[in-house]
Amino acid sequence: MTVRPPRHILSLAGAALTTISAVLFLTVLLADLFGLHSNPYLGIVFFLFLPAIFLAGLALIPIGAWLERRRQRQGRPPSTAHWPRLDLNDPIHRRTALIVIVLTIANVVIVSMAAYRGIEYMDSVQFCGQVCHTVMKPEFTAHQDGPHARVACVRCHIGPGAVGFAKAKMSGTRQLVAIALHTYARPIPTPVRTLSPARDTCEQCHWPGKFHGDKVRRVYEYGDDEKNTESVTTLQVHVGGGSERLGVAQGIHWHMNIANEVEYIATDDRRQVIPWIRVKDRFGAVREYAVEGVTPAQLANGERRVMDCMDCHNRPSHGIAPTVERAVNERMAVNAIPKTLPFIRREAVKALKVDYTSQDAANAGIAEALRGFYRTRAADVSPTRTEDIDKAVQATKEVYRRNVFPEMNVRFGTYPNNIGHVDFPGCFRCHDDDHKTKDGKAIGQDCETCHKIE
Repeated sequence: MTVRPPRHILSLAGAALTTISAVLFLTVLLADLFGLHSNPYLGIVFFLFLPAIFLAGLALIPIGAWLERRRQRQGRPPSTAHWPRLDLNDPIHRRTALIVIVLTIANVVIVSMAAYRGIEYMDSVQFCGQVCHTVMKPEFTAHQDGPHARVACVRCHIGPGAVGFAKAKMSGTRQLVAIALHTYARPIPTPVRTLSPARDTCEQCHWPGKFHGDKVRRVYEYGDDEKNTESVTTLQVHVGGGSERLGVAQGIHWHMNIANEVEYIATDDRRQVIPWIRVKDRFGAVREYAVEGVTPAQLANGERRVMDCMDCHNRPSHGIAPTVERAVNERMAVNAIPKTLPFIRREAVKALKVDYTSQDAANAGIAEALRGFYRTRAADVSPTRTEDIDKAVQATKEVYRRNVFPEMNVRFGTYPNNIGHVDFPGCFRCHDDDHKTKDGKAIGQDCETCHKIE
């Protein structure tokens, strides 16, 4: 008997889809291995859509065969397609069976490679930051310029194990729907409540029991006068840390000492208002602190949380400058904005505080504002400092690019940073002398607890 493949239209369509998508996928996979493409949108097509089409094609082949058999059982005129009878004594049957086995193995290999590469692609920084370009642009830009730029997003945003993976993908599906329907929040709200605990993320690289001692930090600030007068504050920061086993447990990182447990209740959605705190020390002694006037109903409706790294280091990978002044000072401190250029601090801050409608508008506006100032109001400077003016213009544009995203309503200060207490409450959310136990003991606000100013 001559063996002929099924000819139902669905089976034929499935075979065509499977063949075409398999060839395309294998071709692009080879190109990807040699680094011949880097477009994030092509990645979606080749590593997510093509495998889906391949699987759909495979599914259509048996469906078409089943429909053909049903047609025959109903007494309807059969098509020209016939399921073969398998007889391995027949050379034709043996060849057919061998072809089917080889194709099945090939299909399994292709599906496995597609699944692996698809998951790998969805876990890449490129996918997380650039596929949803507008939505994730602020976070992606900050991540690329931050201290964790070489740490993949999934290392912090996906918890360990299959459960963490499943939760992340379900959350991602909801986010994709929101993006498709344009119903996502602008800006993206923080804190992100689906983050894994710090012990599963931060502490995989940062040793919580490590004693860091004191760190010296110098803060540079500049005046709005012609000379951009520089002032420097030197802080000896008592980072501390450690553990009782090592014989040290002091400083700011005392909070994260593994022998202590700190709980708190926040009554606002940004964890900036904390009226109740519970501390249990290594001996099991418990102290509760509360702000006068807070009611049980307020506490019951608040968010109760065990303190971890993210309660202070809440922007470790996505730093956006809290103020224009702070951002300009930092660029002047490394001379990216020439500090000897007259009035540059004042004029850069002024140019950055304009409410531009887009990045392109900001580039044009900043350039015009700074060049216009030196052309019209500091004409004696402009001819001799052209190179420094160009450098200042580019650096000021870069400050805007890193920190302001009009399409997402993200600007300087949009996101609180809880390190310190200058631009946001930070440490003073708890250390304010207002949190007291029932017997009157307060959480102090003594500056020397955390740092020494020189």
